[in-house]
Amino acid sequence: MTSRRDEPTTEGPRSPSRRAVLATMGALPLLAVAVPSSRATAATAAAVSVDPSARRQTIRGFGGMNHPAWAGDLTAAQRDTAFGNGTGQLGFSVLRIHIDENQANWGAEVATAQRAAALGAIVFASPWNPPASMVETFTHGSQTDAKRLRHDSYGAYAQHLNAFYQFMKSNGVDLYAVSVQNEPDYAQDWTWWTSSEIVTFLRNNAGSIGTRVIAPESFQYVKSMSDPILNDATALANLDILGAHLYGTPFANFPYPLFQQKGQGKELWMTEVYYPNSTDSADLWPAALGVGEHMHHAMVDAEFQAYVWWYIRRSYGPMREDGQISKRGAVMAHFSKFVRPGYVRVDAAANPQSNVYTSAYAGGSNVVIVAVNKGTGAVSQQFTLANTTASSVSSWVTDGSRTLAALSGPTLANGTLTATLPASSITTFVVTVGSSSGADTQAPSAPGTPTATGITATSVTLSWTASTDNTGVAGYDVVRVSGGTESAAASATTNQATVTGLTAGTAYTFAVYARDAAGNRSSRSSTVTVTTSTGSSAGGCGVGYQVTGSWTGGFQGEITIRNTGSAALTGWTLAFTFTAGQTITQMWGGTPAQSGGAVTVTPVDYTTSIPAGGSVTVGFLADQGGTNPAPTSFTLNGGTCTSV
Repeated sequence: MTSRRDEPTTEGPRSPSRRAVLATMGALPLLAVAVPSSRATAATAAAVSVDPSARRQTIRGFGGMNHPAWAGDLTAAQRDTAFGNGTGQLGFSVLRIHIDENQANWGAEVATAQRAAALGAIVFASPWNPPASMVETFTHGSQTDAKRLRHDSYGAYAQHLNAFYQFMKSNGVDLYAVSVQNEPDYAQDWTWWTSSEIVTFLRNNAGSIGTRVIAPESFQYVKSMSDPILNDATALANLDILGAHLYGTPFANFPYPLFQQKGQGKELWMTEVYYPNSTDSADLWPAALGVGEHMHHAMVDAEFQAYVWWYIRRSYGPMREDGQISKRGAVMAHFSKFVRPGYVRVDAAANPQSNVYTSAYAGGSNVVIVAVNKGTGAVSQQFTLANTTASSVSSWVTDGSRTLAALSGPTLANGTLTATLPASSITTFVVTVGSSSGADTQAPSAPGTPTATGITATSVTLSWTASTDNTGVAGYDVVRVSGGTESAAASATTNQATVTGLTAGTAYTFAVYARDAAGNRSSRSSTVTVTTSTGSSAGGCGVGYQVTGSWTGGFQGEITIRNTGSAALTGWTLAFTFTAGQTITQMWGGTPAQSGGAVTVTPVDYTTSIPAGGSVTVGFLADQGGTNPAPTSFTLNGGTCTSV
């Protein structure tokens, strides 16, 4: 019997429970239970500027998991509570379901998925195990009966995932995506995958799946599980959504610079979590408010586009066992009921005063502001709408005594609203907005596709065909596009701008908006991708290569990379070619990507910088055939290296 992943079971697995693992790792977040105070602060903090024109990631939605085999199916009424958006409902717009290894069990997923889809939610699915016929056992650390997908079954496994997609489609549910594997790096109770195995599957097999593909769904958003995907162009081409779980992941690890650099056109989802634990009642307050802070960091720091809870109905979940929403659920609903699919997160100060966390989202004629006050006293906070006009505002609050309670006000004057955030509370404001000038509502035409010139290691000059406007174009905003997000790169009053502060040897994607004097903004131009020059020339590097051990069918190797230049080298890409079919299976000190014999290696955190005259060493394991010749040449950031 497969156990529930987070709760004790008498049949339980031989491996530790999730709770025990998290406690051992010191990963369970600790919440200080504060005593609320009714006193408001006398001073008002600086106003939070909310700019609907400064767009970040597009939101796909918020939701949770339904797992009939482990937790029982939702009832008809509970489905409406989860995915409806009326009074007393959660407004979830994402449902995650289970891909059972046995096709005979697939029908259990249909009823809830059908109702969620009918209420407008997107549905995606994750597997825990392949069919038994595709699995073999092996030794993984101290686990002697670990499971993995047989390497000769990758094609059959892709067909299995596609068959589930087709089954659900035939039952009226067009799955938005399927995952390759749930938590491949925490698999005592299911199937283990290495990062290189996931890359191989994505490269060679994922393209045959009829819907979007998610990977790797790492247990703690471990970047070493997903870095190899981002660094392999072929694997990345077959990935649609980079999925992650956040069990015990510190907020400092939420940002993912490599995804922002290489995830152009991909989505970034948080596909499973419960927070802060699975032991407390979901109605314990103010502990439940921690969910709001967690969601804030997931949206703002990590820039996730979806946030998905574990079991929808559970004592610690968004819906109690009696089918009513809990305090944790109400906190989630402050996002899910108002920040609807297709809304875009926009710029706003994330932490305007101590213990206050704010984020903002724009969609249609609404700007939604979610404010979490974890402090023990009420505070006054102003919000000012930039580049638009605000005509009305509504608000809702959840605190120790109220749950999604509608409020009167707050006051709105000249685009600024002033609100009191109660002690230990979460408040959502929905502001109705319009054009920044009643006389001019026509936006400029989209600028032409930018072209790049003057490319250096740290800068690029972009130019584009000018926009037109009924009252005249006032300026242009150049944005860097990365995954589903945008960030400001440069501004100009003419149709040319230079972007600076770039990293050598790195690909960037840019686009341009035009704006007029009234603040109307054009649609976005088409994008252009530019790779900065390497900043490294021939003779600036030396590489030593050696085989340190070998056995039938495999070997261990070591590569030493020396910076022979006069300046420190930060960030690098090493390239070489194996000529006899050697295949890297594991690496430390670097992250490999291999296409045929061509290999590229990028650094990990502790090897990123090579000082002038210094070196780093990368070790690896590889498979080989009958011969094992060494690579004949190496390049570093495009420059040919000498042998050392």
